[in-house]
Amino acid sequence: MRFPILHAALATLLGAAALPALAGNGVLTLDVHEKTTGTTMPAMVFHPARDVPADTVTPFGSYGVRAMPGAAMAEGRFPLVLISHGHGGGALGHHDLATTLADAGFIVASIEHAGDSYRDQSGFGTERVLLGRAWQVSALIDTLLADPRLAPHIDATRIGVAGFSAGGYTSLLLLGAKPDFSRHAMYCGEQADDVEICQQPAAKAEPLTQRPPTADARIRAGLVMAPLGIFFDRAALQDVAAPVQLYAAMSDGVLLPAYNALPVRDGLPNLHGFRAIVGADHYVFLAPCGPAMAENVPVLCKDPPGIDREALHRQINADAVQFFRDVLGPDATAQR
Repeated sequence: MRFPILHAALATLLGAAALPALAGNGVLTLDVHEKTTGTTMPAMVFHPARDVPADTVTPFGSYGVRAMPGAAMAEGRFPLVLISHGHGGGALGHHDLATTLADAGFIVASIEHAGDSYRDQSGFGTERVLLGRAWQVSALIDTLLADPRLAPHIDATRIGVAGFSAGGYTSLLLLGAKPDFSRHAMYCGEQADDVEICQQPAAKAEPLTQRPPTADARIRAGLVMAPLGIFFDRAALQDVAAPVQLYAAMSDGVLLPAYNALPVRDGLPNLHGFRAIVGADHYVFLAPCGPAMAENVPVLCKDPPGIDREALHRQINADAVQFFRDVLGPDATAQR
């Protein structure tokens, strides 16, 4: 999928309404190197913090993020959740989910995927993205567990992943799904007018000399929102043993539910829960838009009649906290 109108706008315009905080959070940035594709990319880490006012909001471009850079880490060891953004997205596209989880005692790391972000589309349609996204998240885990600021506070036995769109696809790969790329031709035989999936040529790239597994056994659960699912049937999903909480936007015009979210629902062997959001379109899962983005990139921000994105995100974020608590075990108590 390719959304060229969105990439430059995402760099400067994305913003979101702040959600009520339980406690202040910290945020830091780091670089992640993935050796198979030889790519380096940034990531943002949100964490429970000490001595941060609960109403702290820090601007990152046009984002308003409920976290303070450089804040001291709260004492304790915490579960870890990785966030994988959609095609053409960035590390802050789900910042409200990240800070809600940090409120609840999780460390949350959101990567900006090399070759498939708003700043870099060089890997579109290639193995460097279709497989490399999962390797990048695994490299993020390696980086976090080697970082002296973070490693003592991460419980490496309690790791989950959350992903939207192409990030939902990435999450399924990390949990053991094996994509069948021949299904692309099958899909396009039925949906030839799908401009994003069927009419955009893949980027030019040298073939990979190595293809390590995309599954990462350290990840124990997945929260998957409106996934790119055309590469999956029941056989492709049979090795996903971990619990998955799945969301679908039933009026999704970007990733048609009948070919994406619903086959994933029907093929997962350990579906923890499924929520169908009737009347919602694809981008409802992005953080609620601030005024600048609503004006300049309405395609990302304007929801169909009857859809209240802020209310929906309060529910999804609360669901995420409960899901990861249920499947990863009780939280550590943060000393803030």
